[in-house]
Amino acid sequence: MKKLRVAIKLEMTVPDDWELVQTDGGSQMLRLPDKQLVGLTFELLFAVQPEEVWTSAGRVEVLNDLLDRVGNEQVSFEVVKD
Repeated sequence: MKKLRVAIKLEMTVPDDWELVQTDGGSQMLRLPDKQLVGLTFELLFAVQPEEVWTSAGRVEVLNDLLDRVGNEQVSFEVVKD
């Protein structure tokens, strides 16, 4: 078996009233003004052909198998003022 390492870097412009909060478990989340929490993670997308519309609605058993194969996921947030 081999390992696949995926690195995702995402930059977003967000309103000033969005804030970073840390959960009791140590995870970081965004808190929106309506007090809703938002977490960011990878999303599995499926298609039969590359030119088709990609969707997150795949076969449940395939989705579960892929998620079970994830050994480690790290998400960190940093607020940068321009």
